[in-house]
Amino acid sequence: MLSLRGMGGLIVQKYGGSSVANADLIKNVARRIAGVHESGTRVVGVVSAMGDTTDDLIALAKQVTADPNDREMALLWSTGEVVTAALTSMSLHAMGYEAVALTGFQAGIRTNALHTKAQIVDIDPVRIRRELERGAIPIVAGFQGWTDDLDITVLGRGASDTTAVALAVALRADRCEILKDVDGVFTADPRLVPQARKLDVISYEEMLELARAGSQVLHPRATELGEAYGVPIVVRSSFHEAPGTTIVRGDQMPMEGRRRVRAIAHDLDVGRITIGGVPDRPGIAYAVFHPLEEAALNVDVIVQNVSHDNVTDISFTVGRADLDKAIRLLRPVAQEMGAREVSSSDRLAKISVVGSGLAANPGYAAKMFGTLADAGINIVSITTSEIRITCLIDEAHVPPAARALHQSFQLDE
Repeated sequence: MLSLRGMGGLIVQKYGGSSVANADLIKNVARRIAGVHESGTRVVGVVSAMGDTTDDLIALAKQVTADPNDREMALLWSTGEVVTAALTSMSLHAMGYEAVALTGFQAGIRTNALHTKAQIVDIDPVRIRRELERGAIPIVAGFQGWTDDLDITVLGRGASDTTAVALAVALRADRCEILKDVDGVFTADPRLVPQARKLDVISYEEMLELARAGSQVLHPRATELGEAYGVPIVVRSSFHEAPGTTIVRGDQMPMEGRRRVRAIAHDLDVGRITIGGVPDRPGIAYAVFHPLEEAALNVDVIVQNVSHDNVTDISFTVGRADLDKAIRLLRPVAQEMGAREVSSSDRLAKISVVGSGLAANPGYAAKMFGTLADAGINIVSITTSEIRITCLIDEAHVPPAARALHQSFQLDE
């Protein structure tokens, strides 16, 4: 349980990697943070690694070993955010402000021991609170924490959002602002769909489904924390002053927003594994997915074919970075159960429609499938939730699929 020891008159601002990609941008972020401080509102900054730093660190590790140890990988990854925090604090010092850069450990962020996919267990923000009380601006390195064994952990790609929302909870901040290189949450990725519109408001539930469906706007765990603890979250641009998108409870949504599809999301980070010729008997699914759970590998879009001659095929997706690891875990399992083969593909992607209106409009599924068929796009598999429909398609078809669905569901109106 996160600590709720709190203080008022405070906001937490998180700045993404593209917002701090070079020294000039870091100075811009420092000016934005200083502006909040000057307004009389206390502010805690949370920063991501600069630009492509995390990808560069991963590539560097791969030059040393094809299979880096998770503990050491977490330690390596954590350095990117520490560099940004230090530079941002230095920039504030140069402007005449008291500021202090803090690692996740110094900020009191304690996690479990899943080194590269850790979850926050507790936050004791005593150091942050002390810095605020003396008038300083804390700049926290996002994405990281520490274990009871004093190991450094990271929370998974994109999880500086989670750091920010968790700190907002622990400090009882008035709100958490997620500042990025986009103006807010859009009806689709504007890079694929030029007609995409910015949404003024969106529900936590819809935002969570978009995040799980591949939207890079907000990390799923950050959305879950915001909803669970009622933290107001605003997603807006770090490059100019604009209202952005406010994430609210479903009952605070305008009625019109509850009646329709709200957005299209896509995810290229998809690796598909198929175990063919699996004996159709009790316990097989558990035998397949338990090792993946133990390794903290997220699984999605699970399909089990109808059994013929007491054998079946099981297919599912994982992140592409986890594909090789998942196959290594599953080959001995497949051999032990007498399966015919284990095959994989990294050429697929997910395309999803999301909106609370799906629950009350069963015809939306047929509309989505028909739209993709009219565009000549084959559907490999389908998965749904109450407010989301996801289709697995060839990754090359994602741009036309997103544009066709955006037009079909009239999201440009």
